Amino acid sequence: MSNIIVLGAQWGDEGKGKVVDLFAERFDIVARYQGGHNAGHTVYIGEKKFVLKLIPSGILRPAVQAVIGNGVVVDLAALIEEMTMLEATGINVKKHLRISNRAHVIFPFHRLVEKMSEARENRIPIGTTSRGIGPCYEDKIGRRGIRVADLYDRESFRNLYDTLAEDKKTLAATFNLHDTIDYAKIRKQHLEYAEIIRPLVCDTAALLANAMKQGKRILFEGAQGTMLDVDHGTYPFVTSSSAAAGGASIGTGVPPTKIDGIIGVSKAYITRVGSGPFPTESLDGGGEMLRKEGNEFGAVTGRPRRCGWFDVPLLRYTAMVNGFDTLLITKLDVLDHLAEIPVCVGYKINGKLVKEMPATYLSMEAVKPVYKKLPGWKTSTRGTTSYKALPERARAYLKFLEDQTEVEVGGVSTGPERNETIIRAGSKLKRLVG
Repeated sequence: MSNIIVLGAQWGDEGKGKVVDLFAERFDIVARYQGGHNAGHTVYIGEKKFVLKLIPSGILRPAVQAVIGNGVVVDLAALIEEMTMLEATGINVKKHLRISNRAHVIFPFHRLVEKMSEARENRIPIGTTSRGIGPCYEDKIGRRGIRVADLYDRESFRNLYDTLAEDKKTLAATFNLHDTIDYAKIRKQHLEYAEIIRPLVCDTAALLANAMKQGKRILFEGAQGTMLDVDHGTYPFVTSSSAAAGGASIGTGVPPTKIDGIIGVSKAYITRVGSGPFPTESLDGGGEMLRKEGNEFGAVTGRPRRCGWFDVPLLRYTAMVNGFDTLLITKLDVLDHLAEIPVCVGYKINGKLVKEMPATYLSMEAVKPVYKKLPGWKTSTRGTTSYKALPERARAYLKFLEDQTEVEVGGVSTGPERNETIIRAGSKLKRLVG
């Protein structure tokens, strides 16, 4: 029985929510392993649109258990709001969701710290969502964070919380910020939140280990994308967690030896939200067209995404870091009406070809992309469910991406609905998901 990771191969927003939802029915458990409520996964089921920020997309499948792993940072108010939204649609969240007792808790003052950090003089603005995720991870790594399990020992929690709150008050005073945060009220609220989620909290690493002993299949869901990984992305314009495949073990407690395959999700073009280098960004009519046709606006923030052309060197790099077995290409239909499609096939810096991914953002900003233009197909692919039914030039485009990245294109999404997807017969993707 296979345990599979599904994660983003670019800068996030690749359509992982739909992909996880599509495959979830073939698994027993879907486990989220990193990130916070800044990562919106959008799933369309008929006329209904679901935007999930914390709860894994598998929750939309009646027989699937959803797990929030220890690597996730949890805003309890946001989590309870999301639970309430899902329950209002008839989904039995309390039955199917489990939350790691080792996941760290985001408090409202973490948002204050993030806003303060972003506005600081001489600070490189990262373009975060200011939801407190980075500061919560800072407290985690600094060994001063508060975990879900800590909420259930009231005396210990009070001491931990008061110490952490005092740190934030001191920090705010240092920057002459006289905020109106009611720290005592927040502490009381979180004790109430803790009781609401208490039946769902457990040692999820043990839960997953027991499930695997019983032969159950687990699908690991990543948030953001590989190029936002804190180690392997375009630092410092990254998230604060391990978004790459290695984060699945760290963020759930499942050994790497128990993971059987890795599926990368990539758009047929590329987008990015927030600040940071973006070699193939199209600042002319091409980028605007992609944004309009692809509805490229953040699921959580509504921010317009920066848009550009498929980046082969970037995909080769993320394939190397993650070890992709196969790719699922999304939003192919966005390119339907183009007569010509640029694809970046190489990087140049100061006129010289670059063979490795630049390590600094300044080097990345100096990149001049080398493009190859491929003929478009100018025919609708929307809703196509057979690879052979795709226009010949669309298949040629996908074959070019496959050859250039040296990763199989095992599947194609041709629309937002579950059934608007192609899984190629005989592909590794077909074998992995069953």
